[in-house]
Amino acid sequence: MSATTVVSTGSTGGSSSTSAGGATAAPLEHVADAVLELRGIRQTYGTGEAAVEALRGIDLVVTRGDYLAIMGPSGSGKSTLMNLLGCLDIASEGQYLLGGVDVSSLDDRQLAKVRNQQIGFVFQSFNLIPRMTALANVELPLVYGGVKSAERKRLALEALDLVGLADRVDHRPQALSGGQQQRVAIARALVTSPTIVLADEPTGNLDSQSTDDVLGILDSLTKVGRTIVVITHENTVGAHAARVISIRDGHLVSDRRNRPLGATRGNGAAV
Repeated sequence: MSATTVVSTGSTGGSSSTSAGGATAAPLEHVADAVLELRGIRQTYGTGEAAVEALRGIDLVVTRGDYLAIMGPSGSGKSTLMNLLGCLDIASEGQYLLGGVDVSSLDDRQLAKVRNQQIGFVFQSFNLIPRMTALANVELPLVYGGVKSAERKRLALEALDLVGLADRVDHRPQALSGGQQQRVAIARALVTSPTIVLADEPTGNLDSQSTDDVLGILDSLTKVGRTIVVITHENTVGAHAARVISIRDGHLVSDRRNRPLGATRGNGAAV
């Protein structure tokens, strides 16, 4: 499906939102099997002559189990788009449905719950807490989610085993390599079984071997039906994705599919 052509295939009870200008948009029908849907997304910072339009009418649908890379140069708008996809910011105009729910209708508490339970974040700088072990870092989203201690530990151990770090659960970040730290971060992203894994330049701080390891894990995750969205400027990272869209000056300028939805790349590490 093209990123710029959205076909609604069945309503699940549409939702509506109000643009920054105050007008109420028409209800957006939920696309079958869509994990996230954007329509007419604009993001503007500042007002009047000082206004900067970071996103200029983005239309995008990502279906369940897809592996999408969003690529573009510095200043293209890809980081702004990531913040919107991660519910870290709300669009100035347009509609964003995550799992069929219009996120603009959610209050701060509800958005925090969405970020905790539906979105697994992986950051370039890992964002691990130095004083905590790998196990405790992975447990953290579950702590915020109110999961009891025994269940937290079980789920965190499973996630660390999934990324090949069952023998590093008691290590703190400073005792781990960069690649191992990023694998802990991936385990933390997976531990809540989120709707999507959202990775922002996940290999940007890694050497070539660690990059291969992390990309192998992402390849393996898509084999078992995980939905992955990666923000990157690296062609080697984009080549692993099933679908690649390019963004420039706030516009989606291309959308290509490297392989059919559900097909695997074939060289991901066994996870």
